[in-house]
Amino acid sequence: MALPLILVLAGCSTGGSKQVRRPGIAPRLSAVQEEQTRQCLANLAGTGVMFERLPDRSYGGGCSAIGAVKLIDIGVPVSNLGAMTCGLASNFSAWARYGATPAARQILGGELIKIETFGTYNCRPIAGSARLSEHGRANAVDISAFLLADGRRIDIRNGWNSSDEKVREFLRIVRASACKRFRTVLSPDYNAAHHDHLHFDNGGRGGYCR
Repeated sequence: MALPLILVLAGCSTGGSKQVRRPGIAPRLSAVQEEQTRQCLANLAGTGVMFERLPDRSYGGGCSAIGAVKLIDIGVPVSNLGAMTCGLASNFSAWARYGATPAARQILGGELIKIETFGTYNCRPIAGSARLSEHGRANAVDISAFLLADGRRIDIRNGWNSSDEKVREFLRIVRASACKRFRTVLSPDYNAAHHDHLHFDNGGRGGYCR
């Protein structure tokens, strides 16, 4: 059930298939982690975002969805959103509201009516690596396109190096806005695996934006 906010007291690979794993017992959170999650949920509720709190789950192989939510309404429709850690959901909602939406108005002169994504949770390794992707921790989201009220669809694949200067500017502005909110932001400038999306995650210790 979606929770009204007044009641509510976190690398990618695009070509591989999802790994099916048997759910296990969710790891117990420390008191500090429990408090951080509780505070995050309260803060997210206070922003006016509607979301559903999901049960903690462990899927084996290091894959899990702990302290996760499913976003219901962040002010603009978003496709393919599944489990997201509360911290990721909070940053994503703020990016959509204060980064992508005003950038569409100011640069493209249009109203943003939908953000398309390739999804969030997916138990898989980083492309070309044996290391678990942040998608396997419900701690990453991949942005593929933006739909405007006038019918324009700005997608990463065709727009990143578009002949339209405004489109290129818009996509780089939304990346720059994301770099202020997420620990890792990867774009087509990073490598070929990201030619068609922007990857945002809250993993790692330091920031990386490219």
